[in-house]
Amino acid sequence: MLAPGFSAFYGLLVPAFIVLAVLFYSFRILREYERGVVFMLGRLWRVKGPGLILVIPGIQQMVRVDLRTRLLDVPPQDVISRDNVTVRVNAVVYYRVVDAQKAIVQVEHFDAATSQLAQTTLRSVLGQHDLDQMLAEREKLNSDIREILDQQTDGWGIKVSIVELKQVDLNESMVRAIAKQAEAERIRRAKVIDAEGEFQAAQRLADAGALFAQRPEAMQLRYFSALQNIAGEKSSTIVFPIPMNLMALMEKIKP
Repeated sequence: MLAPGFSAFYGLLVPAFIVLAVLFYSFRILREYERGVVFMLGRLWRVKGPGLILVIPGIQQMVRVDLRTRLLDVPPQDVISRDNVTVRVNAVVYYRVVDAQKAIVQVEHFDAATSQLAQTTLRSVLGQHDLDQMLAEREKLNSDIREILDQQTDGWGIKVSIVELKQVDLNESMVRAIAKQAEAERIRRAKVIDAEGEFQAAQRLADAGALFAQRPEAMQLRYFSALQNIAGEKSSTIVFPIPMNLMALMEKIKP
């Protein structure tokens, strides 16, 4: 049988232990990048943090929310472009929670909801563009997808900051077709450059002919220059160009 003094001490010790346990579980520490959405008897009460906060067990419940920027790797999506080309595209999305209350109350599992929305938006936006635009205008596509995601997730308290298309995969037949197209384009440009060179050369020759017609002595100097070039080579044959005006003179004096 316990002594009366010990029984009184034991009676005080048990409640004190219970109070200490309740206080221990009541205090929570939230880091600088965390917020706590507190519910009292099932109703939204307030958002607390960061630092040391008090949550009454059994009456209040708290949900932690991380406010740091999150990385979302969008799985590869099969997209049919506007010119009926099937491509496989994956992307990466950077977003963060700016309103912890909306992120918990307005949507269930905001991470999964943002991921699904990013996938559908990626297919929807890319399906409105041609393959050439997907390959050449990535910056514009990234901006369009980001604006749509940011607008649709605004009601969830989420801010989408960056969207980047990582890779656009094509099947083998399309890769070969693009290679043939690039080769044909290079051949076309080579022919255009060659034709442009011929045109410029013909134009220069026409200008030179007009100059020689105005100054006949310039043609004689050109003949002498040609003879000098021929004599400089080790050749046993020397060709003397006959002036064209001499041929015309011979035609006139022919009986």
